[in-house]
Amino acid sequence: MPPIVTAFATSPDRGRGLARDVRVRWALEEVGEPYDIRLLGFAELKQPAHLARSPFGQIPTYEEDGLALFETGSIVLHIGQSRAELLPADPAARARAISWIFAAVNTVEPPVIELQNAVLLEHDRPWHGERLPAVKDRVRDRLEQLSAHLGDAEWLDGAFSAGDLMMVHVLLRLRPSGLLDEFHNLAAYVARAEARPAYQRAFAAQLAVFEAALQGNP
Repeated sequence: MPPIVTAFATSPDRGRGLARDVRVRWALEEVGEPYDIRLLGFAELKQPAHLARSPFGQIPTYEEDGLALFETGSIVLHIGQSRAELLPADPAARARAISWIFAAVNTVEPPVIELQNAVLLEHDRPWHGERLPAVKDRVRDRLEQLSAHLGDAEWLDGAFSAGDLMMVHVLLRLRPSGLLDEFHNLAAYVARAEARPAYQRAFAAQLAVFEAALQGNP
C-alpha cells in the first residue's frame, strides 16, 4: 500500500503551493514514491478520526504500514531516512542536513508566519502600522543570516537535501511581501528549487485539487 497523505479539500492558499502538504508531496516526488491523498474539509480536521492522526487537528499527516506521523519536519525526515535521495549517506553531512530541517521550521518559519499573520489577520488593528515594520525587520534578520551562509553556493550544504526542501518551502511564503527579492542569492536559490521536476509535480498536484474544488468536483 502506498503512503497516505492528508491535505485540504479546499486549500486556503488557493492553489499557490503554500499549504504544508506540498512539502510532503515534494519529498515523495523526489524519492519517486507513489502516494495517495486523503482530502479533508475543515470540519473533518476536528473529528476523532483525524485527531487520532494529528492531535492538533492540522494537515498534513502521513500514514504508512501502520505508522501515522504529523508535523512536516518529522514526515520529511522520516521519508529522507528511509530513502536515499533526500539525506546524504555520509553521517556528518546527514546530520547537517537534518539540522537545516530544524532550522527551517524552528528558526526561519516563526517570523515568516508572524509576518503573514500581521498582514492577513491584523491589518485592521489600530497598532498595525507601527507593528508591521518591526515584524518585517525580524524576518530580514533571519534572511540576512541565511543569505550570508548560502553565499554563492547552489544549496545549503553540498547537494540538494531535505533541509533545502523545507527551507525553500518556508521562503516561498515570503514572495508576496517582496522581502525575498531583497536577497538575490536567496531568490535564485528558491527559483532553482522550484525548477526541480519533483517540485513541479508536487505543485501541480496540489493546484489540481484546488481547481477541482473550484469547479465543484469531488
